[in-house]
Amino acid sequence: MAAAAELQGKYQKLAQEYSKLRAQNQVLKKGVVDEQANSASLKEQLKMKDQSLRKLQQEMDSLTFRNQQLAKRVELLQDELVLSEAKGKNKKKSGDSSSHLSQEQKNVFDEDLQKKIEENERLHIQFFEADEQHKRLESELRSRLDVLEADTMQHQAVVDGLTRKYMDTIEKLQTDKAKLEIKCQTLEREAKDCRVRTEECQQQLKNLHADLGSRLDDSLRIIHDKVPFNDTRSSQYNALNVPLHNRRRQLKLRDLASQALAFVQDLVTALLNFHTYTEQRVQIFPIDSAIDTISPLNQKFSQYLHENASYVRPLEEGMLHLFESITEDTVTVLETTVKLKSFSEHLTSYICFLRKILPYQLKSLEEECESSLCAAALRARNLELQEDMKKMTAIFEKLHTYVSLLALPSTEPEGLLRTNYSSIFTHMAAALHGLHDVMKDISKHYSQKAALERELPTATQKLITTNDCILSSVMALTNGAGKIVSFFSNNLDYFTTSLTYVPTGGAEFVNPIFAECMLQYKKKAVAYMKLLRKPCADSVPYEEALANRRVLLSSTESREGLAQQVQQSLEKIAKLEQEKEHWMLEAQLARIRLEKESQRIAERLKSSVSGQLIEPEQESPVLIDATEQEKEDGMGKDLRDPVKSTSLIGMLTVATDKEPTDAECREDLIKNHYMARIVELTSQLQLADSKSVHFHAECRALAKRLSLAEKSKESLAEEMKLASQSISRLQDELTTTKRSYEDQLSMMSDHLCSMNETLSKQREEIDTLKLTSKGNPKKNKSR
Repeated sequence: MAAAAELQGKYQKLAQEYSKLRAQNQVLKKGVVDEQANSASLKEQLKMKDQSLRKLQQEMDSLTFRNQQLAKRVELLQDELVLSEAKGKNKKKSGDSSSHLSQEQKNVFDEDLQKKIEENERLHIQFFEADEQHKRLESELRSRLDVLEADTMQHQAVVDGLTRKYMDTIEKLQTDKAKLEIKCQTLEREAKDCRVRTEECQQQLKNLHADLGSRLDDSLRIIHDKVPFNDTRSSQYNALNVPLHNRRRQLKLRDLASQALAFVQDLVTALLNFHTYTEQRVQIFPIDSAIDTISPLNQKFSQYLHENASYVRPLEEGMLHLFESITEDTVTVLETTVKLKSFSEHLTSYICFLRKILPYQLKSLEEECESSLCAAALRARNLELQEDMKKMTAIFEKLHTYVSLLALPSTEPEGLLRTNYSSIFTHMAAALHGLHDVMKDISKHYSQKAALERELPTATQKLITTNDCILSSVMALTNGAGKIVSFFSNNLDYFTTSLTYVPTGGAEFVNPIFAECMLQYKKKAVAYMKLLRKPCADSVPYEEALANRRVLLSSTESREGLAQQVQQSLEKIAKLEQEKEHWMLEAQLARIRLEKESQRIAERLKSSVSGQLIEPEQESPVLIDATEQEKEDGMGKDLRDPVKSTSLIGMLTVATDKEPTDAECREDLIKNHYMARIVELTSQLQLADSKSVHFHAECRALAKRLSLAEKSKESLAEEMKLASQSISRLQDELTTTKRSYEDQLSMMSDHLCSMNETLSKQREEIDTLKLTSKGNPKKNKSR
């Protein structure tokens, strides 16, 4: 595996170097292509310049030829002029016509000469400009030639470096190839060893399969004969199983219940204040009870409001009982929250109270509207408060409906399906939102009403303070409802998931009785676990445990220790049996003495009644003493030679009150024989028990060995698979690397050859350009 890892690392390094070289090769290819394109463009430019130079040379030749012709013609004209002047001297006397003709010819010649001179100047200017352009082009070409030579030198250096690097990589790859071949040979040898081991493991696996198959058949037969049924298949039986205890979930639910209790306490306090201050307001407005008698309606309304504590306080008590029922040790689901039913009943009584006071509250507001001091704005506020009170009662009724539905699983499971739990919680959250909105409307409308009543001329300080108290209680109700809404909305998903908790197997609690039985079973299991919980013995030192680990895993579980434990237990059992027989005999002796004393008392009573039986009475004590002596002798014998018996039959040794007869002697002999036989059988049973314990320990050790063998077999199989896969992968990688490096080397050699050819062609072209650029100026100068 280490060799494979090292080979993999080297292969990755080679692949990285190859990718770098390939990227550099691409850059070089791009540079060569660019240089080829530049050289082709330079060739085209040189061809164009050669053509232009040839045209200019042709023009120069034609101009020189024309200049020569013109020079010859000028010479001829000059000769003709000289001749004409000579003739003119000789023929001065010629007529005016001939002089006029010669003058015209002279003018023509002068014009022609002037034109030729101008044309000659123009040609000289063009020649000068062409010469300057040629020099400038030559300088530019020379500078570009220098740049191209420098670039070729750089490219040549890069190519030389790459060739050296490629040669180094080739040598390195050849050495790696040799190393890989050596590693392949070692891996092949290891593969052969692995094949031999796999064959051995396969043979062991077959034997283990056969052994395990026989054991599986025995186990299945035992399960079929001994196990009565599987309780997880039936939902009714599975509901009695104790689910897994989730302490974190219970603590979370208890924390949520404590928060809910605090919110309900705040809400209860606010409701108490609201109803109490409403009663106080009814007593002072629109008619003050201290000055005049209030209406019968308000009297009845005040009487009902005075009873609000008996309906509101139980809500807090019910929530407190619900919180106390959720503990760390219970399983809190809707089927086990029995206290939710009591809270629902208290909420029902409060809803009945709200329904009872609602008509009186509406009539009281109407009575305020009918008062002469009630303005239109105040009347509108009263009408709005009437609607708000109706909405508040309806919202509380809706909440009571949902709470009663959630309390059904703990009393009547058929009344609510588990699939409806989430929808009920969602509707309950919506109802709480509605309660919060209604309380905000009541707070807004009541604040407006209080502001309007403050401006009334008959408003007393008592009314103003009462309105302020009612407004503060309404604000407290609004804040409490808002807190409850946010709390319930934030934990809605948790309520939906946690309160539908089911036992293992997915079966629900089909009946509250099952849930109660499950909780009882859980308590019994907890008590049993507490009984089993004992202080741990001193642990074995870590070094000693490591040293004895193989022994503990491979050998039987300390045969000598088990044998000593069995011997000690047998000795304890024998001592306990002796003590039991001793105390049984003591109890028998005490019972015999008691019977003897009772007989003596009875005989004395008889002797006092009838004096005729004195002699038999004198004889009877002798007989009694004889029988007692015999019984005491027998008891002493039994105490001297106690019978060791672990069965219930050994408890049947009872001393008789009568004299032993032949039948009793035979019975004693048979009894002693059977007692001896029982003692022998009990000893054999104890030996069989000890052997069974020993065999059980050996079976457990063999099972551990079997599991260890299976684990080692699986690990060896995995290692063999990995080794074979690594060998095949290395072989494939070796062949692919060989092919890729050969292809790469061939491509690199071809590329280098092509680059050399292109560079040689570029050099030849540059040399020709140098020669042509050097030859042209000389020709131009000579011309």
